[in-house]
Amino acid sequence: MDFRLTEEQQLIRDTAKRIAHEVIAPRAAELDETGEYPEDIFQVYKEAGLLGLTFPEQYGGSGAGTMGLALAVEEVAKVDNACSLILLLTKLSTSAILKYGNEEQKQKYCRGTALGELRGAFGLTEPGAGSDSANIQTRAERRGDEYILNGTKHYISGASVADFFLVATKTNLQAGSKGFGVFIVDRDTPGFRVGKADRKMGVHGVPTCELIFEDARVPASQMVGQENQGFKLIMWNLNSVRPVVAARGLGTAEGAIQYAIEYAKQRHTFGQPVIEHQAIQMMIADVAMRIEASRLLTYQAAQLVDEGKADKDHAHWLSLAKCFATETAVEAADKALQIMGGIGYMQESATERFYRDARQLTIVEGTSQVQRLIIARAVAEDMLNWR
Repeated sequence: MDFRLTEEQQLIRDTAKRIAHEVIAPRAAELDETGEYPEDIFQVYKEAGLLGLTFPEQYGGSGAGTMGLALAVEEVAKVDNACSLILLLTKLSTSAILKYGNEEQKQKYCRGTALGELRGAFGLTEPGAGSDSANIQTRAERRGDEYILNGTKHYISGASVADFFLVATKTNLQAGSKGFGVFIVDRDTPGFRVGKADRKMGVHGVPTCELIFEDARVPASQMVGQENQGFKLIMWNLNSVRPVVAARGLGTAEGAIQYAIEYAKQRHTFGQPVIEHQAIQMMIADVAMRIEASRLLTYQAAQLVDEGKADKDHAHWLSLAKCFATETAVEAADKALQIMGGIGYMQESATERFYRDARQLTIVEGTSQVQRLIIARAVAEDMLNWR
C-alpha cells in the first residue's frame, strides 16, 4: 500500500497541525485542570471544515474519509488527547447511520454533524456490559409507532454536549446478538435524560456521562436498519472507528516522546545532555520503532475502512492497528516520564497528562484483550495469509 499523502490529505494534516499548535496547545493544561468542554475549539474545527471529513459532499462533508480524519486526529493528539476525541466523535456517532441509515436520517444527522450544527454520542456500554456487548440490557419494546426504551448506559463520551445519541438496545432479550435494535435518540426525547458526569483519570476535556432511559418514547422511524439486526451495525460502527482510535494513540505517542526529547536536549547530567546517555537513547529508539510500525498499521486500517472493508473478514487488520498503536501510546508516555524523571511526574509537566490520557486508549472502543482475541482467531484461520 502507498501511504504517500495526497495534496488534499497534506492540507488536512497541515490545517490540523496549525490548529493544534496555535489554538489547542496553549489551552491543553487548562482544559485538563477544569474538565470543561472546549466550545471555542469545537467552533474552530467547524470553521476549518474538520467536522465533516468522513462525510460525502452530498451530506455536507469533504469526502476525505477515515484517512483524512485519522490524519487530523493524529496531529491534535500530539498536543491534547481530549480535543482529538472531539473529532473522533463525529465518526463514532454516525458511522452506522451513514452505512445503514435511511436518507432522511443521513440528511439530518450526518449532514448536521458535518456542518457542526449537531453533536452526537454513541451509547453502548452499560453497568453490566462493556466488552461483552451482546449482554446489554437496555430494552426497546415496540408499541405502535414508537419504541419504549428502558435502561442505563455508562461512560458515554461527549454526552454532556450531544444533541443526539446512537443507542444500542435489545429488541429481544432472549436472542443474544440476534436481538439488537439501534436507535437515534434526540436529547429532548421524553423519558430520556443525561445523568451525572464521571470523575475520570484523564481526557478531562470531554466529559463522560450516564444515559438514563425511563419509558423513553422513541419514534419507530428513528431505528437505524432493521429490528433484531442491530448487532452488525454496532460491530460496523466499532470496527470503522478503530483506525481513528489508533490515530489517537499514534499522535499521543509522538507528542509524549517528543516532549521528553526536547527536555532531554536541555537537561544536563554527569556533564552532558541527558539525550547523550545511551540508556536514554535506547528508550527513544524503542519508542521510535513502535511509532513507525503504528503509523503503517493505522494508515493501512484507515484505507481499508475507506474501501468499505470494516466487516468481520477484515476486522483483524483494524484490531491490529487499534491494539498496537494504543499500547504504543502507553509505552511512549511511560518512557517519556522515565526520561524526564521527577519533573515528568509533576502536574506542571505535560508528560503527567500524556501518561493519564494514554491509559484510556487501551480500554475504549474495544479493550486490548478483545482486540487480541480477534487477531488470534484470524491467525488461527489463516486470514493474515502467512502461508
